[in-house]
Amino acid sequence: MTRGFLIVDKPEGITSNQVVGEVKKATGIKKVGHAGTLDPMATGALVLAVGKVTRLIKYIQDQPKEYFATALFGVATDTLDAEGAVLSREPMDFTTEELEDLVPRFTGTISQVPPMVSALKKDGRRLYELARQGVVVDRDARPVVVHELEILSVGVPPYPEVEFRVVCGKGTYVRSLADDMAAVLGGSAHLTSLRRTRVGSLRASLGVTVDDIDNWELYFLTPAQALADLAMVEVDQQTATGVRNGVRFVAGPIVEGPRDEPYGVLDPRGELVAVYRRVGDRAEPDVVLSV
Repeated sequence: MTRGFLIVDKPEGITSNQVVGEVKKATGIKKVGHAGTLDPMATGALVLAVGKVTRLIKYIQDQPKEYFATALFGVATDTLDAEGAVLSREPMDFTTEELEDLVPRFTGTISQVPPMVSALKKDGRRLYELARQGVVVDRDARPVVVHELEILSVGVPPYPEVEFRVVCGKGTYVRSLADDMAAVLGGSAHLTSLRRTRVGSLRASLGVTVDDIDNWELYFLTPAQALADLAMVEVDQQTATGVRNGVRFVAGPIVEGPRDEPYGVLDPRGELVAVYRRVGDRAEPDVVLSV
């Protein structure tokens, strides 16, 4: 049974779903899903689950993601990126120090309004579908987590190009982050480039390119390798058999996993058989992989 994960270094100009299609074609496996969309303009780490492991995607989606971005300050577009129509041009002039002073304000848990081009739903419809029809609706601000924000360079006015690195949690929109920083400085901004360098410890530099996708097997990761950011508990064969049957445990090494977060369970061969959680003094299955 072929099941595992691929890191694809997505090129610019194609959708994440097109990458999924290429992987389906190359592997001959119809069940393929990705752990977090990259826009056509964006490049970098797109993590795909291949075969009957798509239920594990959520554990990868929950990992911090690192991006390197470039934003043009002073120019607003309707998509907050370079693919949109220009709405306004207002010259901006600020120093590197003024921008760096904003870093604490945009680090930690912050409030962010999702852009209209996001895949979130409003009254049952995707926001990007409404945006394509020229419809703008109110969106509620949501809390997101920015672990790290680093200003790498600031260009010259009147339309300075700003390069920055961000490590953020699930649901963070980098395009909105750039525009929000510009707003504090009295203007607007849009992304001109975006590269996701890693999802957790899964790095784009270790991934397969779309042009080399026929050699996917050289890059294939086992479930245990793909979920290496989770804590892992090794069990004996008897316990592993119980795990495969979804048994709840009240004793043994499996109950020694971390509290309040998922952890993997490995059999004696080092293969991932399930993801468990501690509930009180018990270990209970979260996702069990079929044999």
